[in-house]
Formats: sequence, structure tokens, C-alpha cells
Amino acid sequence: MLEKFDCEKDYVLEDERALLRPLQQEDKINLLPFSLNETYLWKYSLVGAEGEEGLQNYMNISFKERDERKEYSFIVFDKRTNEYAGSTRFYDIQNELETVQLGYTWYGKKFQGTGLNKHYKYLLLSFAFERIGFERFELRADNDNARSIAAMRSIGCKVDGILRSNMPKREGGRRDSIVLSILKEEWFGGVKESLEKKLR
Repeated sequence: MLEKFDCEKDYVLEDERALLRPLQQEDKINLLPFSLNETYLWKYSLVGAEGEEGLQNYMNISFKERDERKEYSFIVFDKRTNEYAGSTRFYDIQNELETVQLGYTWYGKKFQGTGLNKHYKYLLLSFAFERIGFERFELRADNDNARSIAAMRSIGCKVDGILRSNMPKREGGRRDSIVLSILKEEWFGGVKESLEKKLR
């Protein structure tokens, strides 16, 4: 039976490779090495997590948005290496409209290109479409972020279009945002099966 997305619940999603659980204050120690040593991870982000203070601010914003039932952050754990890899977040959660967006996704360089991304995206997509019953799963990125866009396309996302001058950049100026999505009918109509083949 489908359920309503509830920001007060602690959702834990996992398969043989990846585990996602709600981000907690205690996770600062697990993510701090990225904030200190891999500051380029937030090159395309409006809100960065560089440095200890930056990470704490990033997490505080996340917790505030969860309290207001707007967003829900996960920490990502790689079972293969037995290490924390990064973070991702549901946002613009619309139970009434049956839509959700996924964003604020980053993970360390060591974990990029290893297949972890496809595993945790599969978990999130399965959760969104099969447990909650959302009709639309949306992702956005800076239109200059070729790596992120390629990763979204590789899991079956279709491009909806470009939002021109959609939001400011931290370094000044404005960015165009590309919008991609997967619909529930597409998930059950082949996207899920295709992604499962890639995971095998």
C-alpha cells in the first residue's frame, strides 16, 4: 500500500552496495573530510559546504528545511568500501501534486564513476515511485555541469528544457538550469528494467 511522504519518519534505503539514511547532526564528522579536502565538489552549488563552518551551515539549512517539511536529506554510505561517500536530498516535496525533486547531490571523488551513483539513484527512484507513488521525479543542474547531466541521462532521465537565468551563481552572474525528469509510467515502462541491467 502506498504511503504519504512524511518528513518526520526516518527512512533507510539500502541494497547490497549502497545505504541511505537521514542526515543527522552527528554526521558532521563523517562529511568533514570532504569539506576540508574536496571543496570543488560545490562548484555548481548555490549553497556550498566548504570548510567546517560551511559544512555546519549547510547541515543547519538542511535540518531547518526538514523541520518545515520542505526537504529531506540523506547521507550516502558505500558498503563496498565501508565509507561515507556524500549526501543527497529530496526537496520541493509535493504530496498533493505527487511530485518530488532530487538535488544537493555530491559525493567524493573516490566514489565517482564507481557505480555507486546508479545504486543510490535506483533506491531513491524505487522509493519515490513504488513506496510513495509519486508521478514525477525531477532533477535540475547547472547547464554547464556536463558530468552531472550525463549521470542523470545515464539513469533514464529525459530533458524537459532549460530555465534561462534561473538562479544566481555564488561567484556572481546567473546560471541556466537544465530540468530533467522521470515519470512513473516511464519508470515502470522500461527505465527501471534498464537501470537494473546496468546495476548487474
